[in-house]
Amino acid sequence: MIISVASGKGGTGKTLVATSLVLSLKDSHETHILDCDVEEPNDHVFLNPEISGSEAVFIPVPKVDEGKCTLCGDCAKICAYHAIIVLGKHVLTFPQLCHGCGACSYLCPEKAISEENRETGVVEWGRSGSVGFIHGKLNVGDAMAPPVIRKVKEKDSDGGIIIRDVPPGTSCPVVEAVKGSDFCLLVTEPTPFGLNDLILAVQMVRELAIPFGVVLNRAGVGDAGVQEYCKKENIPILLTIPLDTEIARLYSRGIPLVEGMPQWIPRFRELFNKVKGLIDERSGNTER
Repeated sequence: MIISVASGKGGTGKTLVATSLVLSLKDSHETHILDCDVEEPNDHVFLNPEISGSEAVFIPVPKVDEGKCTLCGDCAKICAYHAIIVLGKHVLTFPQLCHGCGACSYLCPEKAISEENRETGVVEWGRSGSVGFIHGKLNVGDAMAPPVIRKVKEKDSDGGIIIRDVPPGTSCPVVEAVKGSDFCLLVTEPTPFGLNDLILAVQMVRELAIPFGVVLNRAGVGDAGVQEYCKKENIPILLTIPLDTEIARLYSRGIPLVEGMPQWIPRFRELFNKVKGLIDERSGNTER
């Protein structure tokens, strides 16, 4: 089972929920956590894993043989990201903009374009006690997160319960991280900003046809807009976490919620059972 933990905005508590969920299940299930927020991964701060391996991540970028090039410009016309242009008697490439699709080399009539690998990040893996751990790190200044996220996902093939900590927002990296999940937990807060970004996140997971539910964090502040929206849209609120200075204190010290406050373990196990029930219900409806 693959459960993604996402949010429409940063700072809502995705890492708190993801780490608490995986730690609550580790004694009864084989569990793995994938930190797919490769631009600023922080699950390792709370889980302190022992890293046992790493692998660089590369994307193919164009290399032009100007001796063969006729300056026809077909490569520049096909590139949607302007990573290759013809300027005067030269072809310029911009590897940082390249998405590695290979269209320019495939369509070059003179076969003047080959591809070379450019390192865009690294994936590291290991264990935190009995919990399998994988995270990715995008190189500083690089904008291409999806290839690193894909490599993070590829590295976990051991089965069990897989929790993916997803980047914030609804952009391409988020879609890449959420794809293939059995369920998506959308973490939000009861504020107008939280509601606005939750609506965007709901549109995204509905487009991907992934079942989902909401975790409401920092309950007790803001307004009732999130609850009213979820009721109107028939979206289940599966867990409510109150605004609590002790929870904030633990988080600021890098201590997982369920380790600092063990009374939360049954709540997160109940959250998992609710998710499992919704997945089973959806599978039953599909079979009918």
